[in-house]
Amino acid sequence: MRRNPMNDEREGKHKEPGRAGRLGGAWRAAVPVAAAIGVALVVGGGVDLVHSRQDSDEPKPKAAKTKAVGKADTKSPRYVVGVRRTGMALVVRDVRTGDDVGLPVAAPQGQRFQRIASGGDGSYVVATKAAKKVTFQRLNLDKNGHPKELAEIPRVAVAGISTTWSDLAVAADGDKIAYVTYRGTRSRLDVISIDTGQRKTWTTRASARLSSMSWAGDTLSFVWNPLRKVNGKLVEIHHQVHTLDTAGPAGDLKLSKPVLKLPEGSETAVLSQDGQTVVAGVTDRSQIALQAFSVETGRPTKLLWQQQVKGTGDLTGLDSDATGGHLLITGGDGRLYIKGAPAVPAEDLADAAW
Repeated sequence: MRRNPMNDEREGKHKEPGRAGRLGGAWRAAVPVAAAIGVALVVGGGVDLVHSRQDSDEPKPKAAKTKAVGKADTKSPRYVVGVRRTGMALVVRDVRTGDDVGLPVAAPQGQRFQRIASGGDGSYVVATKAAKKVTFQRLNLDKNGHPKELAEIPRVAVAGISTTWSDLAVAADGDKIAYVTYRGTRSRLDVISIDTGQRKTWTTRASARLSSMSWAGDTLSFVWNPLRKVNGKLVEIHHQVHTLDTAGPAGDLKLSKPVLKLPEGSETAVLSQDGQTVVAGVTDRSQIALQAFSVETGRPTKLLWQQQVKGTGDLTGLDSDATGGHLLITGGDGRLYIKGAPAVPAEDLADAAW
């Protein structure tokens, strides 16, 4: 789930990059995707479990009243793991009931959880920030969804400033982590092998936000959002899907390839596992649509899903689950929509992974 922090900028809630909320109350809707589409994964020290009273100062999510339509997709993931707004704890939530499972998991002392993504093997990878360093933890659940173990991933760390603009993605094979840090409005992308600790880094002198990262083999896709100041406020001037061959040379982000300028009403997209299709989320008033585009021609190919949401219908993020078989839409009304099931509340979470 990837909220666009610029939404808060436009609403006048924040004046500087890296201070806007990423998810707020926003969550996703889910849809099974045909095998031909196969949307790629977007992505995510032993500590004690702590009681939820640690976060008692945070608003508690209200039960959603959305009615289910037909049967819920029993093949979709059963649980989500979310990062509390304070960054002090992780919580597991049952997507069928909206209830929390087990106790929250405390952040390591002196650190804060920032981003989370599916680890590709049933686990979850969590980016944890402290000063000017980002480390990564792996969370495992037991068969009933209860938090089982949280441990730091050795040899994997990023030197840099993690902000609310930062993004995390873990490759489907579970080995490669991509993470974005910032110096002001200039981004730095690190790709690290979990197995070997080997890394590559790409930087840019341009003012831009990187969002909606996803993997297709060694290819990392992201949405490139150039920034410009208008009347003293940062504004994203367009949204364009780029791909980067992470097996190639590191260096400047100019090495990435622009493949699709997103249509009006679209700021988020993911790349299919075969690298042939981009699925973009498009908003129109109170409706969110998922539209597939051909990477080769840039033309729309198939309308995959439409979802009615409350309010203005803001689309604040788009991801897939670890299998690449279910798309997840982050709506702007504080709920997770799942096809054929009641919505799940998420007002208390800053980020989450399915």
